[in-house]
Formats: sequence, structure tokens, C-alpha cells
Amino acid sequence: MRFMYLVTHPGPPANPAPELLEAMHKLAEREIKAGRMLDNGGLMPVETGAQVRIKGGKLSVIDGPFVEAKEVVGGYAIFELRDKEEAVAMAREFMQLHLDHMPGWEGTCELRAFAGP
Repeated sequence: MRFMYLVTHPGPPANPAPELLEAMHKLAEREIKAGRMLDNGGLMPVETGAQVRIKGGKLSVIDGPFVEAKEVVGGYAIFELRDKEEAVAMAREFMQLHLDHMPGWEGTCELRAFAGP
């Protein structure tokens, strides 16, 4: 099964601690070599992005930052794993890195299975 992980956090963006970046790099390297991690990346701040919306039957483009955003997607990863249980275990390991290397940081890793084959 293919899973996408979306990492979100409330409030202003925080630069990851160098120790966290190193730990995430080691985890990613291990998972890529094992063939489980297919892609991953951090995202630039919302100020650099835009939203394309449909509301009231009209299409609009809104440049960042997005004042109504309560949480910001900071990064993503795509894994090929056996099942949801393995996906949850991997997400727990990833989030434990944040707990270990960025005390006080709060966030969520949402994992979602891809639809289809």
C-alpha cells in the first residue's frame, strides 16, 4: 500500500534543529535503501505559495500567507508499506525524532493511503 504523510504544525514556522535534520536524513536514507520511502521533502513557507480556490461558483487565486490557516503543512513523504499498522509505526518513529530533537515543538503527521492500485 502506498501512503502519504503530511506533517503539519500550528503557529509560525520554526527552522528544524540541525540534530533533527541529521536524524531525519538518516531515517530517510535507511528507508530509501530499503525501498519503502519513495519521495519526501520539506516545503517552503506559505508566503511563497498560493491557493487556487472555487467559492460561490468562482475561481480565485490567493497569494500566501494565508491568514485563516490554523496549521501549516511543513513537509511530506510517500511510502510503500505493507499495511496501515506499518504506516503508523513509521509515522511514530518519525515523530519521535521531533520529540527527541526539538523539545517544545508541536505538530501532527497525518498519514493517508492512496486510492487505487
